[in-house]
Amino acid sequence: MTLDEITRTAIEPALHWLPVKMNTIEARVEMLTIGLQESNFEHRYQVLNDPKKKGPARSFWQGEQGGGMVAGAMSHPASQQLARAACTARSVPFTTRAVWEAIENDDVLAAILARLLLWTEPGALPRANDAAGGWALYLRAWRPGAYERGSPDDRATLRMKWERNHRAARAFLGLP
Repeated sequence: MTLDEITRTAIEPALHWLPVKMNTIEARVEMLTIGLQESNFEHRYQVLNDPKKKGPARSFWQGEQGGGMVAGAMSHPASQQLARAACTARSVPFTTRAVWEAIENDDVLAAILARLLLWTEPGALPRANDAAGGWALYLRAWRPGAYERGSPDDRATLRMKWERNHRAARAFLGLP
């Protein structure tokens, strides 16, 4: 899916559904960059070496059932009521299993939950041109296993990938 397609079909509807204070250029940069980092907006589930099996993460933002994007957004005091309301609006039962299964194909719900996970992090989002701040936020909120378990070379590769994705997100949004 292109950045234009994911923005039109998922991110914009999600941000328009959420409170207006959550619809910021900083949120758009983070959501686009994280989606590029996690799935390149190509995979709705975690791809494993065995093509017959799905990994534990779902959606373009790769949320796991017990992770921050699903269980975390559903239980955090800052996001719980909005997560519940989003599930009601999307006709999804408010259980981690049902939500996790739904986000594989419901891009709007997935985008809402990705934004809510960012909302649960303390402090303001990094400025739109702050790739390093965005990287730090991504590591805290998404806790990517490939980084946590990765070698120094793996970590450096993931960091460089973030830089490229952050530049691509900014360019798409017309930012320097």
